[in-house]
Amino acid sequence: MSPESRRRKRAKPSRSGQQVVRRAQLTDVEQCDCPACSGADVDPQSFIVDLVGEGAHLIKTDDPVEAELFAANFLSAGDLAGEDFTEALNDGMLPAVAEIGTPEALAVLLAIDAVREGTVAAAAARRLMDAGVEAPSWASELRQPVRVGPCRRFADPAGSASMLVCAFERAGRSYGFVVHVDHLHCDAAADIVFFPADALAEVVTTIQQNGRRAGLTIAEELLDPADFRWQVERALDARADHDQERDPTELEDEFDDDEAWPGYHLLALLLRARISTLPEPTRPPAEHDADTRQTTLELLDIISQIAGQAQQIQTRARRRTAGRKLPAKRRKTAPAAPIYQLKVSLRGAKPPIWRRLELPADTSLADLHHIIQVAFGWDDAHLHVFETPYGDFGVADRELGYRAEAPVTLEQVAPGVGDRFRYTYDLGDNWTHEIAVEKMLDRQPVGYPRCTGGRRAAPPEDCGGVWGYAELVEVLTDPGHPEHGDRLELLGLASAADFQPARFDATGITRALTEGATDD
Repeated sequence: MSPESRRRKRAKPSRSGQQVVRRAQLTDVEQCDCPACSGADVDPQSFIVDLVGEGAHLIKTDDPVEAELFAANFLSAGDLAGEDFTEALNDGMLPAVAEIGTPEALAVLLAIDAVREGTVAAAAARRLMDAGVEAPSWASELRQPVRVGPCRRFADPAGSASMLVCAFERAGRSYGFVVHVDHLHCDAAADIVFFPADALAEVVTTIQQNGRRAGLTIAEELLDPADFRWQVERALDARADHDQERDPTELEDEFDDDEAWPGYHLLALLLRARISTLPEPTRPPAEHDADTRQTTLELLDIISQIAGQAQQIQTRARRRTAGRKLPAKRRKTAPAAPIYQLKVSLRGAKPPIWRRLELPADTSLADLHHIIQVAFGWDDAHLHVFETPYGDFGVADRELGYRAEAPVTLEQVAPGVGDRFRYTYDLGDNWTHEIAVEKMLDRQPVGYPRCTGGRRAAPPEDCGGVWGYAELVEVLTDPGHPEHGDRLELLGLASAADFQPARFDATGITRALTEGATDD
């Protein structure tokens, strides 16, 4: 498929700018009543004010990468809404942001311009700065040149999958990307991992070690920057074509699911901005010929384990550099703690698997561990750890670097709305849960903790992580699969009808949580 025919293929029926704005809203509520879903009218000016308000934290950070991630999240959501998004962005949204004329509005414009060229953001930002609006501290860093480190390609001997790895440096800040390329599915990008560049050596070692454990000799190849750019663009373009064929609701799930931060489409935009600084490839863009072959689940599992461990490296590196002091615990004489509304999402699960929980903010991490176990139906048969900006907490273990979780409360590691941290259960299957504080609520005359929303049943224990679970679902939904009967027997099920991955019962979870609290 030529680049021109690819552009024609991506065309969709026209939408008004207002509809695009509606789809760009990342509202996340249990029964969605946002304008995109309800069909209600939206006030464009209110949307713009909200966008600038969401970007207010940009003037407080000193790292331009945080601003780029913010912009990439907004732009990637808009791109999936339809082709008219760019027109609406240039003709309506960005001029409206500029009219607000505050430092927060300027930060939003600069962030968008850093991620995507060809918008009116640069000109609008320049006018605000000429008018004396103060630019964020990181604005000067965005003008510094981007330098690229060694570009590498790691491939399995069968040629079925590869990993493209490279780090970029700007103004002393370095970040790397790992692109998982599925060569048995049109050379499309399957996933992207983003990590601090000081973990690059550990990422490379992890790739090689995981290959050896899988019985593969992973070949390493150095690429010149132009060839690296060509291969990355080929992978991203093929994935973009595939996404045009997907059910739009599947793509929307990525933005409804907190585990997807930072998700594939967000990172693809950021990566495109980085590789645009590399030399132009000498060979023409790759043609995308649709290929119906699918990568085997075994090979996907091998490469995905590599990507998963790279994500863990990213988390550990962030912990090493965080150095933040744990806030003091709430005093016994202080007023009663507020109620936190948490969204707990199983990372990597597609379709998304999540729970919305309400519990007192002063709940201990040890109690939160048990609450999550009940909410997801886990058996509490494996190790676990909370990974927070203040360190890692679990059953105290000096060798693993885990501090005791029992004395630490939820509000200490997540003091406010918008704070996030992770809970990983079973360090083999690596069930990682993203925990986000959505709201602070007043106490009601109800029992806490309780479950007020969610989606889908949690996977069974010891099924091999999210990729093993995907394979399990495929086997159990195919009566002709050679392992169908064995898997039913392993799970103790009489028939596949007893396997209900879409089942979710908030009332049943609340009842189990209440019974557990009563037992305690």
